[in-house]
Amino acid sequence: MDYSTLFMILGFIAAAYSIVANDAIQTLGTFISSNGKRPWWVLWGFSCLILGGVLIYGWLAYNGDVSYGRLGKKFPVPEAFTWVHAIPPFLIIILTRYGIPVSTTFLVLTVFAPTVLSAILLKSALGYLVAFVVGLLVYIFVSKVVEKKFMSSREKPVANYWVALQWISTGFLWSQWLIQDLANIFVYMPTRQLDLQTVLVSLAVLFLLSAMIFYRRGGKIQGIVNSKTNTTDIRSATIVDFIYALILLFFKNMSDIPMSTTWVFIGLLAGRELGLTLSLSIRPSRGTIGMIFKDAGKAFIGLAVSVALAISLPYLNSL
Repeated sequence: MDYSTLFMILGFIAAAYSIVANDAIQTLGTFISSNGKRPWWVLWGFSCLILGGVLIYGWLAYNGDVSYGRLGKKFPVPEAFTWVHAIPPFLIIILTRYGIPVSTTFLVLTVFAPTVLSAILLKSALGYLVAFVVGLLVYIFVSKVVEKKFMSSREKPVANYWVALQWISTGFLWSQWLIQDLANIFVYMPTRQLDLQTVLVSLAVLFLLSAMIFYRRGGKIQGIVNSKTNTTDIRSATIVDFIYALILLFFKNMSDIPMSTTWVFIGLLAGRELGLTLSLSIRPSRGTIGMIFKDAGKAFIGLAVSVALAISLPYLNSL
């Protein structure tokens, strides 16, 4: 095995683990929080069913390209994989252990194509802004009726149809996130058109690594979701997931430029929290604003690291 193949395999495995571990907060965080009494393997099996379906469909519909065309000519396969390509996912693992929701899109993809950074940044910033405004407006208008009712009845049994709706919303959201972010994992492949054997082996690796995440109930990164108002209520979690999935669907159809789903998620939670504060006075406005800036600050750490890597790693490699 040559060094290029070794770095490619290490990069793929590290990316698969780090991206699922870091982004579990976005797509599966509310699902894990609101289903804390269910066995972890039930939640894991459901997520694997969606993952397998999305991956196989992308492989069939895009002529072997499981990234849904998001890599294409903008992110060509490097002539040789080096240590430069393997570093970003390992860095994500380290930052995730400290509960920092870094953007895997910035950290991984910008190393492969630094010139695309500005386009990714612009789309991601727009995603944060749209998600923040949508979350703010929705919760200003609905929280006085809907969320207030949820919070006053949180100790009562939840109707079965809410359970069904939440699993549907999670499946919808998980599929939309995968379509956006599979590119961050499969950029570590020697070709953009994969054969069936490679797809099946990749699925097995993803299933195994995601099992570790569900067994740990999301890990430290889960704290950002748990710190938000009433996110453990299955009804509130359902509404958050549906809104988030619709925003991702909008940006998926907007262009094939990859974007930071982390920024979209943090923007949505920030707008939701501010909307709840303005409508229900759940805490002083200063406390909510401080929480918003704290979460955004953690995301900007990932951005700063990404820009530094995109600039410095290729230069160091040339030396």
